[in-house]
Amino acid sequence: MSIAEITGVCSTDQYRTSIDHVLDELNLIAFRLHLWAGSLRHGENDDNPDKFRGLYISDKEIDDILEDPNRLQFALSPYQKGFSSPSLGTRLEQVQDGITARKNEATKRGIGLRLDFLTSRFSLSRFEVDTILVCLLPEIDMRYQKLYAYLQDDVSKKNPTIDFILHLLCDSPQNTLEARRCFSPESPLLRYRLINLDNDHGTGTPMLLARSIRLDERIGGFLLDEDRTDSRLTHLAHVITPESNLQDSVLPDGMKDRLLKLTARYKNSPLICGISGAYGTGSKKDIAEAICSTLGMPMLIVDVKSLTGDETSAEPSASLVFREGILHNAVVYLENFSVLLTEGSETRQLYNRVTYELFSYPGWAIIASEKGWRPGETHGKKPFVGIELSPASYAERKNSWDKITKGNSSFAPDINLGDLAGKFRFGSDQIWQAAAIAANLARWRDPENGVINDEDLNAACRKLSRDNLTSLARQIQPSYHWEDLVLPKDQMEQLHEICIYVQHYHTVYGDWGFGKKISLGKGLNALFAGASGTGKTMAADVIANALKIDLYKIDLSAIVSKYIGETEKNLDQIFREGKTSNAILFFDEADALFGKRSEVRDSHDRYANIQIAYLLQKMDEYDGVVILATNLRNNIDDAFARRMHFTIEFPMPEEADRLRIWNGMFPPEVPIGKDVDLPFMAKQFKITGGNIKNIAVSAAFLAANDSQVIKMENLIHATKREYQKIGKLCTQTDFGLYFDLVKS
Repeated sequence: MSIAEITGVCSTDQYRTSIDHVLDELNLIAFRLHLWAGSLRHGENDDNPDKFRGLYISDKEIDDILEDPNRLQFALSPYQKGFSSPSLGTRLEQVQDGITARKNEATKRGIGLRLDFLTSRFSLSRFEVDTILVCLLPEIDMRYQKLYAYLQDDVSKKNPTIDFILHLLCDSPQNTLEARRCFSPESPLLRYRLINLDNDHGTGTPMLLARSIRLDERIGGFLLDEDRTDSRLTHLAHVITPESNLQDSVLPDGMKDRLLKLTARYKNSPLICGISGAYGTGSKKDIAEAICSTLGMPMLIVDVKSLTGDETSAEPSASLVFREGILHNAVVYLENFSVLLTEGSETRQLYNRVTYELFSYPGWAIIASEKGWRPGETHGKKPFVGIELSPASYAERKNSWDKITKGNSSFAPDINLGDLAGKFRFGSDQIWQAAAIAANLARWRDPENGVINDEDLNAACRKLSRDNLTSLARQIQPSYHWEDLVLPKDQMEQLHEICIYVQHYHTVYGDWGFGKKISLGKGLNALFAGASGTGKTMAADVIANALKIDLYKIDLSAIVSKYIGETEKNLDQIFREGKTSNAILFFDEADALFGKRSEVRDSHDRYANIQIAYLLQKMDEYDGVVILATNLRNNIDDAFARRMHFTIEFPMPEEADRLRIWNGMFPPEVPIGKDVDLPFMAKQFKITGGNIKNIAVSAAFLAANDSQVIKMENLIHATKREYQKIGKLCTQTDFGLYFDLVKS
């Protein structure tokens, strides 16, 4: 007897869709239910008065369900009695054989059957599959809830209990005892949360057999051909179909070939791939997408940082994430994995859950982390491969910029991509982000055309550079230009040479191969020495403005700590974040930190010398720009002096330089009286540019309160106050003809 003769459904030789198969399997479950219901109806006494109508499900309601032509159809008459009948067992086997034959034919023709996929990927037994189908029936037709309540003799039990499932699907006490194990926490049904166990009455913990079962909403949707990601995961996970592949990817020498061999070797085998590297070392996500595309698999992107946000749901969500990966047959990509590697009990439990799921996952998983991660031996034999990314080379950065801008009319044709690639050590993903930010800036700057130019891209790169230095440093917004700086010719030439060093860093160390010859000390270290106010900070500002990179002034009071080891931690953070921020690190009054090592007389001296040695090491490793400023050059330790690429003396300005400073100090809008004698001020007062700035501003405030015009008396009075502040005497020799104004 064929399945068509028993169930009256699918009569073709194969399943055309996955739902056809699910409906056939559901009909087989429904067939069992109808036989059970018919058996109960056959043995009832219809002469009993109906005293409790409304408190239970009536016979008529069940008859309506059994005889409704719109329900799942069956050719057999209802009220067939007895599950142990040999003829019934044979007929059920024939039905199952027919389903199997149709499945095989569908598989040959490449038709994916979701119930079979679920069975295979979660290693489900026949009993477990039938349990899922029993729970799915009410999702197709809610009237089966009434039938379940009728069969359980309780109008409130609309969902099947475990006892109900065992009674329906097991034909012997031995099978019943074996099937109970399918509801243990380690079983696939509960381990992967395919079903949920409920306590309908909510009082205490019920016996296992009394607990009702619900099919998980995501599993029900999956079987009915829905592909939406689990609604509980929308805030932390999404699926993409990668387009780029390894063949077309821009990767360092040798990495592409090894990845191609790796994907070929493990194309059909589970593997964990760890991709690690600091900010700017290249796009971990781009590499992961290329791997997924080469494997021909979708990519489930999971933000681990969002996973840790809710402590109560973190572990259950971790299990759902990997279940979602199985349902999509996807590579699970865990980004921001570093948050699980921090010390602390709050992340340890989640770390254990995630790593357990990682090594249980039946497919590829890729973890992306700034820190390298190596799994312990306790996690089993699933293979692991660690890939450590090096900072992107100048050529790789230039290539990434070329890919974005080439043939793109949104970008101006004269953009200096080499300058961008040289100054900002971004990975490819940061370069794409910078381009997007630049597009936003261009649209706001010029809403009509919005063509992206050099200024937009430089501003975007600086915005993208991270500002984690702000707890230990203060960002200075560059505002000065070369014409604002008044220094002797040789000093100005040296400052220009510093800019040349940065602009052509990639040519010398990259294209010309010096980077292979020199392992340490490839950064630029400059020492600015001179009295306070001679222009050291302004010079650093001018360089940052000319290069269009950020300038951070290091707060030494926040760095130096009395606690052993804290200063080193602060220094490590500064140099690490300085590298990722693509910034100039400016240490003002550097002799407080870079001073000469002393003879060791006590533990304090020894520790101070250790700090200096550590600082030397960090400067050797740093490949950015470090500027040290000191009032007393001789106070700087010799070891630091030897590491300086430039040592620039900032002298006290001569009369001609002071006059240039005075002439450039007042903005065009400032009203200046005719009696103001700037040559006299430059000749008489041998002070620094910083002092001149203070005097000019003070005189402006005095004038604003007086005649609204800056007069000579305002300048003299402001100079008197500046002399008092710096501890100099106001003598007639200095003030000359205006000494009477000083005395007044």
